[in-house]
Amino acid sequence: MRGKLLLTLGLAACLVASAVGLALAAKPTVVREGNMVLKINGSVRPKALPKGRLAPIALRASGRIGTNDGTTPPAVRKVIVDFDKRGTVNAKGLQACRPGQLQARRTEDALKACKGALVGRGKTEVVVDFADQEPFTATGPLLLFNGGVKGDKTRMYIHAYVNVPTPTALVTNVVIKKIKKGRYGTRAIARIPEIANGAGKVTFFRFEIDRKFRRKGEQQSYLVARCANGRFYAHAKSFFDDGRTAGGTIVRPCRKRG
Repeated sequence: MRGKLLLTLGLAACLVASAVGLALAAKPTVVREGNMVLKINGSVRPKALPKGRLAPIALRASGRIGTNDGTTPPAVRKVIVDFDKRGTVNAKGLQACRPGQLQARRTEDALKACKGALVGRGKTEVVVDFADQEPFTATGPLLLFNGGVKGDKTRMYIHAYVNVPTPTALVTNVVIKKIKKGRYGTRAIARIPEIANGAGKVTFFRFEIDRKFRRKGEQQSYLVARCANGRFYAHAKSFFDDGRTAGGTIVRPCRKRG
């Protein structure tokens, strides 16, 4: 079965949030577009960050997408997120993984091939809704890998191993690059392929990113951020396969220290 991991709006938004240290609220954030309902939740450690310098952070995030009437939600095809210039991905010096090391591999084999590039772990849930049979749900582990830095771009690869309906290694990537747009300093673009020829939709995910490594003898963190004015900003826009688009600005508080 051909297919790659379908990132929902929530997954892409949370990945971007992880890149900038966006502090998600204790209560889930609910996004509604027509009959679609998306719930996103998570937390950042530590909650207090320096004002004038970047500091290490870790992120836990989760999300669920559904509809008010119980029907299968449409598939998102592309997500563009601009986020706060006060946070970034710090991947220089970290081992990078190549897509060929992840494709057609089970979870344990992908981890063995790219263990040094691992930045996070999690779980995903996919609903597969073929026209000629009852929908079924498949779950599988998520592995998040650093894909390397080239110029002003950083890549992150996501590997999942899910029965859709046969065991399949699903791989996608998010490209993160620098921009100059007012309060925004980074843009993430995810172009979303299909699962099971369009029949598969991600309905749940959770992951944690907390990768520390050493560069030139100094301790580094894959995610870093600072709190300059007590808030983080992100603006997201998603494009769905039924022609709809959805977008908005996310504002979250942070606590200054030092």
